[in-house]
Amino acid sequence: MWVLFAFGSAIFAGMTAILSKSGIKNTDSNVATAIRTVVVCLFSWLMVFLVGSQDSIGSISNKTLVFLILSGLATGASWLFYFKALQLGTVNKVTPIDKSSTILTMILAIIFLGESITTIKVIAIILIGAGTYLMLQKKESGKVADKIEGQNNRWILYAVLSAIFASLTSILGKIGIEGVESNLGTAIRTIVVLIMAWVIVFVTRKQHMVRQIDGRSWIFLILSGFATGGSWLCYYRALQDGLASVVVPIDKLSILITIIFSYVFLKESLTKKALLGLALIVGGTLSLLLK
Repeated sequence: MWVLFAFGSAIFAGMTAILSKSGIKNTDSNVATAIRTVVVCLFSWLMVFLVGSQDSIGSISNKTLVFLILSGLATGASWLFYFKALQLGTVNKVTPIDKSSTILTMILAIIFLGESITTIKVIAIILIGAGTYLMLQKKESGKVADKIEGQNNRWILYAVLSAIFASLTSILGKIGIEGVESNLGTAIRTIVVLIMAWVIVFVTRKQHMVRQIDGRSWIFLILSGFATGGSWLCYYRALQDGLASVVVPIDKLSILITIIFSYVFLKESLTKKALLGLALIVGGTLSLLLK
């Protein structure tokens, strides 16, 4: 059953990237992240009360609480960097870097969680790494968007930092939800992300920008928040019962959904080399489901 939740997480996550990209076109990325987190937090706690897990808050151990908080901080950092990268770069280039966190997560799971290293996992790491590299190769194009992106490569740094913190999120989250119901664990982590996101907004004195957000951006940001909430609930439910080194790669299959949506709705195309890279990433991820 946890495999199905992992795939559900991938579908919602794939939708999140496109909705977020549309929502932050005319909005500061930190402000957008903070607004989205409000929606995710409300959605997460609604699920907690629907399943009745709020009664178990008092039984959460200090160790579990610490790791949930650390996981939330890592998630907040990953989000801030990811959406900044999305604002500066194209979806079909930012997403592969972010999803490369799969490799680091698998390595960390083997080192810190004691998960076994197998031939299939090694092959998967090689395929995903090679696929990511191919997807990042520049395409020859005269489009204005490509020229602008070429002049401003800061998105690469933000995307790499997003991947690093995303991998830490998975490991810390795996440890943190071992002693708590998954929906409740997700909701607690979301509060941490919410506080962190709004602290960043007020520290950078951008809270006044909330009033400047247009109606269209509000709609996409709210939809993005719901998609993220759905992804999180599925992801941590899968992580609670399954292996982190398998759940995380399945979740990263969201790249396939994201790329398809970016082509259909954002008109971002891929070169043949990038398509080969995408195939390698998907192939490497699916190989992890083999016994």
